[in-house]
Amino acid sequence: MIARQRPSLCAGQRPQAKGASGAALISAMITVTLVATLASAALWQQWRHVEIESAERSRAQTAWLLTGALDFSRLVLREDKGPADHLAEPWALGLQESKLSAFLAQDKQAREGDPEVFLSGTITDAQSRLNVRNLIDNGQASITGRASFDKLFTLLGLPVAELNTLQQQLLRAQQAASPIPNATSSAVPNAGVNAPLMPQQTAQLVWLGLSPRTAAQLGPFVSVLPEATPLNLNTAGPEAIYASLPGLDMAAAQQFVRQRANRAPMDNPEALNKALGRQVDAKLFSFNTRYFFIRGRMRLEDTVQEEELLVDRNGTKINILWRDRAVHHQPSTLPGHVPDGPPGARLLQSAQP
Repeated sequence: MIARQRPSLCAGQRPQAKGASGAALISAMITVTLVATLASAALWQQWRHVEIESAERSRAQTAWLLTGALDFSRLVLREDKGPADHLAEPWALGLQESKLSAFLAQDKQAREGDPEVFLSGTITDAQSRLNVRNLIDNGQASITGRASFDKLFTLLGLPVAELNTLQQQLLRAQQAASPIPNATSSAVPNAGVNAPLMPQQTAQLVWLGLSPRTAAQLGPFVSVLPEATPLNLNTAGPEAIYASLPGLDMAAAQQFVRQRANRAPMDNPEALNKALGRQVDAKLFSFNTRYFFIRGRMRLEDTVQEEELLVDRNGTKINILWRDRAVHHQPSTLPGHVPDGPPGARLLQSAQP
């Protein structure tokens, strides 16, 4: 009996089947990887858009809340009708960071899921500092104002050469902005040629030739107001009092500030003369204030908004002269999103002693 011989596979059939199976597996893995990559990218983009929208909503909410708080501070100033402005008044009491979440709920009870809202702020007497505008008087360099800033620069160890530049550039800026008919044209040569802008804040004094370091050191002790102003002796710090009074040393100025806290506020020119033991010029010193700095800081979850205002109180009218706003988020909040404000933005707290 002849046995049947089973047909043998071709030599190339088995390797070909293995190759087709491997290619299919690789194609499937590539497809799954591609789908997973596209899905994760789409999910990340969607999450990023949601986070940015949430941050913008938080920014708008903090802006509304902070605007309301600053309007209330203006009301506090308007209701202050006493003859003297001093550090024992309600406006001078700074608000430490306080939680407002309980007050935002309709039933005034903190509920789970409510946003964490914190508010802090201060009102500072802008005339408790040396006014840079006092360096000029009727289009001319002020001798009295220059003497005060000389003492302050010496006290802080700042270069007096920068003070010379500051005074000259300030004259040029003022004459270019509002020329004074009575001022002599030889006061500042070429005052209108490439004259600097008139600054509104101490940080902008670099426009007038100060170095950033000098401007930063002067910040707590000087202000830039729209006009020359007297120094309020009820609120001024020892540095400003020392610099403004000729012949007064720093120890005497510090003693005056300590004694001031234990007696009634000065509310008339005679009280000023008696407290200082000398006749003072009413144009250089006062017991009340017209200009104030209002600083506020609102924190809503990861969004922080800070604002600073310079206001002019004229009777019952409180006019805003300028507003400086900074908004920033915590670094980890929005990956790839550029913050609206500088990450190291200042805290709006008063440095006035």
